Amino acid sequence: MANEKHRILMVSDFFYPNFGGVENHIYYLSQCLLKLGHKVVVMTHAYGNRSGVRYMTGGLKVYYVPWRPFVMQNTLPTFYGTLPIIRTILIREKISLVHGHQAFSTLCHEALMHARTMGYKVIFTDHSLYGFADVGSIHMNKVLQFTLADVSQAICVSHTSKENTVLRSGLPPEKVFVIPNAVDTAMFKPAPVRPGNNEIIIVVISRLVYRKGADLLVEVIPEVCRCYPNVSNLDHDFLCTLQSHLETHFKVRFIVGGDGPKRVRLEEMREKHSLQDRVEMLGAVPHAHVQSVLISGHIFLNSSLTEAFCIAILEAASCGLLTVSTRVGGVPEACIMRCPLYLVNFVLPDDMIVLAEPDPVDMVLAIRKAISILPKIDPQVMHDRMKKLYHWQDVAKRTEIVYDRALKCSNQNLLERLSRYLSCGAWAGKLFCLVMIIDYLLWRLLELWKPAEDIEEVPDIILPHHQDGEKLQDFNEDESLR
Repeated sequence: MANEKHRILMVSDFFYPNFGGVENHIYYLSQCLLKLGHKVVVMTHAYGNRSGVRYMTGGLKVYYVPWRPFVMQNTLPTFYGTLPIIRTILIREKISLVHGHQAFSTLCHEALMHARTMGYKVIFTDHSLYGFADVGSIHMNKVLQFTLADVSQAICVSHTSKENTVLRSGLPPEKVFVIPNAVDTAMFKPAPVRPGNNEIIIVVISRLVYRKGADLLVEVIPEVCRCYPNVSNLDHDFLCTLQSHLETHFKVRFIVGGDGPKRVRLEEMREKHSLQDRVEMLGAVPHAHVQSVLISGHIFLNSSLTEAFCIAILEAASCGLLTVSTRVGGVPEACIMRCPLYLVNFVLPDDMIVLAEPDPVDMVLAIRKAISILPKIDPQVMHDRMKKLYHWQDVAKRTEIVYDRALKCSNQNLLERLSRYLSCGAWAGKLFCLVMIIDYLLWRLLELWKPAEDIEEVPDIILPHHQDGEKLQDFNEDESLR
């Protein structure tokens, strides 16, 4: 089965033209799987006037189903409303595996539920960490327990994420695989000429929300600017360290890219401390422009309060930036990559990242430490190391192994599957069983109303694979799904 080519449907509410870690993961993984000879189709909801079927770089086919986002780019839960269109796509594309992404995606949960009802093997990838105490997390964990009760295999992006997912869902640990994210080093390259030495530029690119530590930035940025207003305020020893690298005066400046509800607090902080010339607010930054923002700086600052695996710090390191990050989630875990040259003790090696507790005082100390070791950083050397540490081809090959194992899982009838849902709780288990029984009956009704033989299978379109660095392309095939 190792040489068997799969036909995979990737499902998530989060995909292009939206930007984020999940979106990038799905896109790059799909491109690498296409290069390995598999067929990959992506299913997501409509974005604005982007509806119907589109083709992206490398022949990646995307179904933008005519469902509008309800909140935070998630579609409104319908339970059974998506069954007809998901069934049609599965039959049209002759899919053999369904791969859902992100626990917060409504479309993902519904697609996995319907796919299991129809007898397909399903894989789920969890990209985030969730708590256990607040109301939102309790409800989300119960939904995840329902979805993963009958999943074939699961993937997490870090060991911390695996532990979190197993505890939340009750999934057997042997069913969960750890496959870290990667970075497109062909896209994220250092600047040919390093930014000027007359000031140190600290770059922040993140969604400005509570979970990403925007409130920490409000306290950290003014303190750092107070520590380094100009050259006369620096310690003598520190000046000696940087003397050979600095030409005139020295100060710290921040570039903040991203948007969100916490942006107002950052704007207020900038006004309160009169830091308009020290803090530049860029707003939302398209992913295609992230590299140009990163190479304008020296240090990348990640202030997340929870993080399963932060792709942003990989992108920053690939651009040659020294990273300062909070010691949370999957960032500081022991992660051994399949590379004969490096043993990675963190998401990044010690000399490429400075970790701090999610506390303003500790983060300021970490930034000062990062500035002191900045002269030792060679952006090109860092980029070359990242090329050996992280690459999407390795992620695709490891995901391929999970697909092979999923297809080896035994098929179970409805009664055998219902026993799994009963174990989800005294009342929840019975409710889950009722949901699945109704889903099964609706599927059988659809089989009678529109047999699979009446659904036309689409021919496979094989396009030449794009070269590294080629710009993203897509074109419209159809404006509506029939």
